[in-house]
Amino acid sequence: MAWHALREQKEAVSGRRPQLVDIVKMLQLITSSQRTYMCIDALDECTTAQRFRLFDSLKEILDKSPNARVFMTGRPHIRAEIEKHLAGRAASVSVSPSRDDIVSYIRFRLSHDETPDAMDTGLEADILEKIPGDISEM
Repeated sequence: MAWHALREQKEAVSGRRPQLVDIVKMLQLITSSQRTYMCIDALDECTTAQRFRLFDSLKEILDKSPNARVFMTGRPHIRAEIEKHLAGRAASVSVSPSRDDIVSYIRFRLSHDETPDAMDTGLEADILEKIPGDISEM
């Protein structure tokens, strides 16, 4: 039954760009009949207005789809918005790199530098000292 309804939705948007309401209806149909996982990355790169529309759409989807799960990523300041708009439907987990992770990443990037002659050991040491310290203060 859900596949028939999904086919009808697909035909309704054929030949034109799907609108947000169409996408929400399709996702409601898909997620209402089976466990579904949605991943939304880099919420902090969206404008505030875009995030609010997204949260409203997610609420509509989750209202009809208790088995749907949403995984979102974004910088820490987004957490309050998520908790406000998806109250009781979102759990937050903070993930931060360790100093060793940061140093390993910097070493990797420096080893792939396209202008290796521009780097001397003193500059490399300064980078490896300063950047991990600055990041850990964020």
